[in-house]
Amino acid sequence: MTSRTVTLLDVARAAGVSKSTVSDALQGSGRVAEATRERVRAVAEELGYRPNSAARRLRRSSTGAIGLHLPQTATRLDYYMNLAFGAVARAQEEGLDVVLLAPAGVAGGASGRVASRVDGLLVIDPEVGDSAVPGLLDAGVPVVTGERYLGPAAAPSGAVICDNAASLTALLDHVTERGARHPAVLAPAGTSAWATALRATAASWGQEHGVAVALRTVPFAATPQEAEETTLALLRTDPAVDAVICAPDGAAPGVLRAAATAGRTVGTVSVRTAGGATSGRTIGGATSGRTAGSTTPGRTGEVGTHPRTPLLVASCVDGTATRSAEPPVTAVDLRPAAYGRACAELLCDILAGRTAPDTVRRHAWALETRASTTPPC
Repeated sequence: MTSRTVTLLDVARAAGVSKSTVSDALQGSGRVAEATRERVRAVAEELGYRPNSAARRLRRSSTGAIGLHLPQTATRLDYYMNLAFGAVARAQEEGLDVVLLAPAGVAGGASGRVASRVDGLLVIDPEVGDSAVPGLLDAGVPVVTGERYLGPAAAPSGAVICDNAASLTALLDHVTERGARHPAVLAPAGTSAWATALRATAASWGQEHGVAVALRTVPFAATPQEAEETTLALLRTDPAVDAVICAPDGAAPGVLRAAATAGRTVGTVSVRTAGGATSGRTIGGATSGRTAGSTTPGRTGEVGTHPRTPLLVASCVDGTATRSAEPPVTAVDLRPAAYGRACAELLCDILAGRTAPDTVRRHAWALETRASTTPPC
């Protein structure tokens, strides 16, 4: 049948089923037995069947696309780029394109125009302060949020959520198991579910364990420089801090630089100070060799910290910055590509009628332990 276009009817005849069964099997809809669905797909591939996407969209009143709304800071964060690629990959499997929505294009009363161009929407890490989000949730098309929306608005059609309280709890438990007694958390500002959960968890974990957690708030997308400045200020005012958990994606190298300037050994790896000196390897709580922190007060490397106390460093978001740092940084792998895929999959399932609205799915994370929290030996 290579001399003409293969039709649904051709596939139906070859597979020995009805045309409607072929349609349902290829679209993933209807009550079609899995064995039949696989046979139809195999026959369609063998015959070289290609769906007429334009005609299908007309029959379903579909645009053939879904919209993706990310936080305004997303353009410079690896996490959101990986998430977007995962969402695109899953949508393409469903024959859907993904339209990235610019924040300015959906503000105010523009949500109606957005809804006319897409079949559904993905709204990732919605902030209460994002003026576009209420309109998107009320745009008249199915909406799946990545994390819950904490503001007053129409409920989404579905959500994919992570247990962010559990991930920070795991990090705090981990650094205390590795010997930390006075941990600090650089928590993100903002009103997303992720940021809110991390700030609340830092406080509640400290109360539950009777440990004074030093909580500092940094921008949602803090840069390494901002993390470095915050950490240095923290170590000056609270020199007993022996672990720093940095929340924002990609900011942890700034904490390592602050440790170097302060003459603090991170894990079992010596780090170089801004002045070029290296802190020695800590053995049993003492440092062999002269540390940068033992210089004359007021000079580089002396910031009022305890130079002989090791500093454990961890991150709430894994990525290239944490994996390639020296030393590599312990982090929570939120699996962003898989997360984006899961969000797109839920929206596709809702659009195809495979899943009921109001579905909430959970996304798993993993703790990756590395040298930055390895206790000195």
